[in-house]
Amino acid sequence: MWTDGYLRFYQPRPQASRLLICFPHAGGGASAFRAWPFLLGDDTEVAIAQYPGREDRFGEPRVEDMDTLLAELLAEALPHAGRRPFCLLGHSMGGAVAHELAMRLTSRGAGPRRLVISGRQPPSHHPLNSTIHQSSDSKLLAELLRLSPDNEALAQESELVTLLLPVVRADYRLIERYRPGDCPRLDCPITVLAGEQDPELSPEAAHAWSAYTHGDCRVHFFPGDHFFIASQRARVVATVRQAMLGEERI
Repeated sequence: MWTDGYLRFYQPRPQASRLLICFPHAGGGASAFRAWPFLLGDDTEVAIAQYPGREDRFGEPRVEDMDTLLAELLAEALPHAGRRPFCLLGHSMGGAVAHELAMRLTSRGAGPRRLVISGRQPPSHHPLNSTIHQSSDSKLLAELLRLSPDNEALAQESELVTLLLPVVRADYRLIERYRPGDCPRLDCPITVLAGEQDPELSPEAAHAWSAYTHGDCRVHFFPGDHFFIASQRARVVATVRQAMLGEERI
């Protein structure tokens, strides 16, 4: 496994014909996508962003503003972007990160072949008055339960809550203070993944991603809440693979 910097390659495949770079949700780490290299096949290498302050970067200061995070990710992604075709995929907060990075890479002539957005509103629907990061621990836990009842198991583990909530709060601070600027349309197509019961992404908002690309924008709905990307992993990965191969079906 390569563990330097931001990107984690749990199953290095430097000879693979394509690269998928994944960006986790708020409070999440690279382990959220750990199984993906084994599901996508030998022709695809998977790199996963490991934000500071969690998992193997637990002792590092957390990044709490989007510009700082993007500057570091851009510096690390650029060398990989020039080697072979690649796609960017982000879930929830990671979707905003992936979109911003796609714009920066495109402006440098190194844009992705495809952007995959999972469980994230487009900039036009970005909530501007959310202050969850300022809430008490109990209200922060309530927010996690709103996103998925499966987080109830987390709420019962007091030691885990003590470790995780500061990470969640820092990531919420980042995404709630983030203000999308000008968003030129991307040249690459966009694939949108959405949970049918996700309180964060309405069908209207999912389809509104079409305004951010000159290419196609296809939306796929899956059973489940905000974390359908985990509960429906096999179906999600199969859809992403079809999209990367240009065989996307609705």
